[in-house]
Amino acid sequence: MNYEWFVSLRYLRAKRKQTFISVISFLSIAGVMLGVAALIVVLAVMTGFHDAVRQQILGSIPHVLIQRYGEELKDAPKVIAAAKAGSKQIVSAQPFVSKEAMLVSQGNVAAVTVKGIEAGNKIFKQKIQSAVGGDAETLIFASGRDLPGIIVGIDTASTLGVSVGDKINVIPPIFSMTPFGMTPKMKSFRVVGIFRQRGGFMDTYFAYVDLRQAQRLLEIGDAVTGIEIETDSFDHAGVVSQELRATFPYPYVIRSWEDLFGSFLSAIKLEKLGLFIVLGIIVLVAAFNIATTLIMVVMEKHKDIAILRTMGATSQSIMKIFVFEGLIIGTFGTGAGTLLGLLLAKNADLIIKGIEHLTGVRIFDQAVYGMERFPSVVYLSDTMAVAATAMIICLLATIYPAWRAARMDPAEALRYD
Repeated sequence: MNYEWFVSLRYLRAKRKQTFISVISFLSIAGVMLGVAALIVVLAVMTGFHDAVRQQILGSIPHVLIQRYGEELKDAPKVIAAAKAGSKQIVSAQPFVSKEAMLVSQGNVAAVTVKGIEAGNKIFKQKIQSAVGGDAETLIFASGRDLPGIIVGIDTASTLGVSVGDKINVIPPIFSMTPFGMTPKMKSFRVVGIFRQRGGFMDTYFAYVDLRQAQRLLEIGDAVTGIEIETDSFDHAGVVSQELRATFPYPYVIRSWEDLFGSFLSAIKLEKLGLFIVLGIIVLVAAFNIATTLIMVVMEKHKDIAILRTMGATSQSIMKIFVFEGLIIGTFGTGAGTLLGLLLAKNADLIIKGIEHLTGVRIFDQAVYGMERFPSVVYLSDTMAVAATAMIICLLATIYPAWRAARMDPAEALRYD
């Protein structure tokens, strides 16, 4: 250990008459620690909310959507074949039919979007309550039933007052002319499944039926509303959509999930950045405490600095002593804050539940946010960014006090001593 490090560590130890300075040093470390911990926890929570909302969106929304302006697709097999040939990152492509309709049962009415799907659709990955004797995916595509099957959301089922096995009538926006005027078309379905996705705002007003039944209900023949594309990763949706736009020019419209809901997620990212800046001020305030501590140490140790200079210490060595002292404070504060932040972020759900149990106050309502647990996801990049930012701020706080100490004139320092 060179003498600059030795002197820096020695200055951090309190003598009886220097206890006040050491207390300020401890408060500086505590300030950096709390600021770093707060940053890590907040970034982890915001990242967790961002990922959870994205999962809710992707629970029913495809990665990429292919449609035509103002009309249905009448050549779905050719479009699917061309899409798969146009991008190697496409995992699956399925046609669908979508149209707004009214559901009527027991005198109750609910407005939904009836969506005709094929087997293997991602909706079947959700938890679906079905009748005894088969799962919802099997029942909805089963033939020979008295009524075709339909899957509705828990909110729709509650509004209509129906459960699995009940009959409901679907009324699409199709009317027939009769001697008594315009009569809406109506078709009966049997509820074969009820899905529930907590906070799943994307699925609240969807009802799912067999694609062929939807085509007959809407009287569109073999046409479909569009093609749902699933890629090997949601991150590749933008790239795949660009490739498909080159393959399908106007009147086709290609939209990725980011085009549909990217602004919503961008708002969460912007909020995350804003919180990073706001909480970063805590670290900045702690850095001012470090600067104050070093200035007081320089004033207290002016005789020691002068003696070191007369013994041959260079201005650069004196500057290193106080820079090292500030870095020690910053390193201890950043290290302790990182450990505390990771501990809190990793156990955020347990901590929230513990506080709720002790206080009896509901802090995180799972039904509102649609999440099983309090979201907290720690990314190494975020942790490293917080630690690096804290260390840079602490380093900058040491420059002025160290520079003042290095410029101190030994003769002036010892003149009145």
